[in-house]
Amino acid sequence: MTKLTIGDTVRFLNTVGGGVVKGFQNRQIAIVEDEHGFDVPVLISECIVIQPANNEKLKLSTEEEEVFQDKRNVTSKTNVSEDPGESEKEELPEETPDGERITVCLAWLPIDIKNLSSTSYECYFVNDSNYYLSFNYMSREGDSSTTRHSGLVEPNTKIFLEEIEKEDLNEIEKITVQFIAFKRKKPFTPKPPCSVELRIDTVKFYKLHSFHENDYFEEDALTCFIMRNDMPEDKLHISAGELEQAMKEKKRVDNRPQRARIERPKKEASTVIDLHINELLDTTAGMDNAEMLEYQLNKFNEIMNKHIHRKNHKIVFIHGKGDGVLRNAMIKELKKNYPKCFYQDASFREYGYGATMVTIK
Repeated sequence: MTKLTIGDTVRFLNTVGGGVVKGFQNRQIAIVEDEHGFDVPVLISECIVIQPANNEKLKLSTEEEEVFQDKRNVTSKTNVSEDPGESEKEELPEETPDGERITVCLAWLPIDIKNLSSTSYECYFVNDSNYYLSFNYMSREGDSSTTRHSGLVEPNTKIFLEEIEKEDLNEIEKITVQFIAFKRKKPFTPKPPCSVELRIDTVKFYKLHSFHENDYFEEDALTCFIMRNDMPEDKLHISAGELEQAMKEKKRVDNRPQRARIERPKKEASTVIDLHINELLDTTAGMDNAEMLEYQLNKFNEIMNKHIHRKNHKIVFIHGKGDGVLRNAMIKELKKNYPKCFYQDASFREYGYGATMVTIK
């Protein structure tokens, strides 16, 4: 095989396509700009030079010509049969009713959510659509961009991009994601190419409330949408700075799946408990405020102990707005007896003011 140099025009050996060599990631991988303008990392051993940088047409060696001839023969036998009715149909990916409008996001999952001050994070690219996406995920510094990951994502699929560690922090303050969408073997509505710049507020990475339930992972994740329902997002703000202390330098053994189908986790219904005293007792005759509060807290602890083994289960306690005595007493109990559990204000839309949601951890 001919040695690669910057500016060479190449074809790929075992996949369709090719382009111009832009540079080298290391001794084994070249960066090739394809026909769509995307920078694609390719093994040097998988590249065949068809026109070197000096623009002289290059004749393939006998060995290389035989490889391409074999591939053409295989393609011909696969796609063209004497009787079209006997040819096997390519298995097409499953489509969803909402997938005709493209939704794409980046998602970050903490490796150890209980230690946000020291954990590292996994970054995933989520393609929530019926389209194939040829994408490029880049970090930018000044006027220069660096490809961090590029490739092809199948419909309704999420793929692992990288693990963000301490030394990567300064590199992800500004992210650009570009993609083009298409379908195979069937008509489709063309979509315009997408290019979105994200400013990453890395402070959010070590705040527990930044990680939420989502449609793509069973774990809570910090998600940044690139496009929602065919509408590209404007600049999203996720800041740099203090995550400098939030990443541990120790690298983890990489045994994660590189890609996975999007299987939306079934969201378990929350347990809802109304702690208003008139909901717990038929009458409060003869009880003073301290006794009623004690009764409410006993009920609170009863429910917590009943569900304490249900990891990630959510319990909504309705306590009313009032003067905050019951809520403050509940929080004191949580900190004392259930320190691993997470609590926050419950949804105002669903429960109004005066409700607290506890997540069992």
